[in-house]
Amino acid sequence: MKKLTITALALASTMMTTPVLADGHGSKIVDEPLELTIHMHHKRYTSYDEDWPVEQTAREMTNIHLKNKTFGSNTPQSDEAINLLLASGQLPDIIGTSRIRDVVNQYGPQGAFTPLNDLIEGHAPHMKAYFDSHPDVKSAITSSDGNMYYIPYLPDGKYGRAYFIRYDWVEKLGLEIPNNVDELKTVLEAFRDGDPNGNGKKDEVPYFARQWEELIRLVTLWDGRSSGSDTYHDYYVTDGKLAHPYAGEGYREGIKNLAEWYAEGLIDAEIFTRGSSSREFLLSENMGGMTHDWFASTSGYNRLSADIEGFSFKAFAPPASISGKRIEEHRRIPFKPDGWAMGGTNEHPVETIKYFDFWFSPEGRDLVNFGVEGAQYTLVDGEPQFTQEFLDAGPVNSSLYQIGAQLHARGYFQDYEYEKQWSNEFALEGIALYDEGDYLIDQFLGVSLNADEQKVYDKYNAQLRTYMLERQQAWILGTGDVEADWADYQAQLENRGYSKVLEVMQAAYDRQYN
Repeated sequence: MKKLTITALALASTMMTTPVLADGHGSKIVDEPLELTIHMHHKRYTSYDEDWPVEQTAREMTNIHLKNKTFGSNTPQSDEAINLLLASGQLPDIIGTSRIRDVVNQYGPQGAFTPLNDLIEGHAPHMKAYFDSHPDVKSAITSSDGNMYYIPYLPDGKYGRAYFIRYDWVEKLGLEIPNNVDELKTVLEAFRDGDPNGNGKKDEVPYFARQWEELIRLVTLWDGRSSGSDTYHDYYVTDGKLAHPYAGEGYREGIKNLAEWYAEGLIDAEIFTRGSSSREFLLSENMGGMTHDWFASTSGYNRLSADIEGFSFKAFAPPASISGKRIEEHRRIPFKPDGWAMGGTNEHPVETIKYFDFWFSPEGRDLVNFGVEGAQYTLVDGEPQFTQEFLDAGPVNSSLYQIGAQLHARGYFQDYEYEKQWSNEFALEGIALYDEGDYLIDQFLGVSLNADEQKVYDKYNAQLRTYMLERQQAWILGTGDVEADWADYQAQLENRGYSKVLEVMQAAYDRQYN
């Protein structure tokens, strides 16, 4: 996008019109209907739908009518769609999309997006209360110029993924649930050699994962790190200092051992290629032994695989590392880079911020999390409860997306109770286990780089990551030796700008979180 386009947006002069604000009418924002335009794009919904039941209800409650002005609705890629929108120079009143954070932090200071700090302070009491009670999130979404330019999708709940293992196989083989990395290897070897599925074939896959990155997660068993956030391959923070997990000594030790496990058949031979179907296939075929995956969906296989006698695939505590540490590296991040922002030429900033705030109000939060009262849920003792009919209709998330609820291209505060209601007893049991053990570790919430810092990051970071991942896969597959290659690997990281990237990220981190 050319800077001239942004400057033109910032300097655009339009006649401001001020509708009459509602007073004493519940959630109504204006007395007369007010139309605002919106670009909304996400991989699950590539344009805004004015007919979503949730949107129709919000329209009735607020008197704000959103009109679809989505650019690039024919492409599944949100970044491509937002680039088309920015290139057009015609930003709508509201822009909601995946990974909007980087876009607004780059172009907001140039005038393309409206700063929200003062608007929230003066006109959005529910959002103000949220950010006052979550100062870390406020710092994390603040741009390098000190302004907030977007309202993020804010996940609720702490727990995301866990280690799962076939309890019935462990029992059949006369073993115990593994408590440390050595015991884990013993169990995986028994899965490989002991024919726990009883078919007389050596077809068991001891460790598998839908996302191959969940294999790299196992470096934590050797005191390495695989990521600092819920985004794979991310930087992490220790005592206020940034580093990349793939440059550490624990990572080297972890990769060395994972390469041995892979060569010994303890890890799915197709882990880099099998893809998202691996969990469904390996569990339904009674072949998979262990994985690291989401609590709710993975626990569901205890019901889906009920035809396999004795099937029991449940969460177990993270095995202790070689130094005795038990950690769960993955947790739900308190905010996402997804959400929505206000276009720089929006003529109704007060009404728009009030509309944003509606979704943080009790009525708006119920609507965005649970759907329409009387259709998807009813109130029981004052709390939303999905109807049994709705729960039985199919996957809850998919059903909610179809009516306009739980859309991550909208800024809102999720309510974990929505997920808890369709999590079975196995998932809740696992969450209780992880809660009792207190295995979660702090996350890196990201940084907002200024223009000069961004140039350095853009110049080096992509090639750094590509090189890291190339070497990582080569080492695990046995086409390289991490011990023999390590010194050269470190030198290559430096030559490819690792220290320069760390320098600008550290400067941004110190500025943002000090």
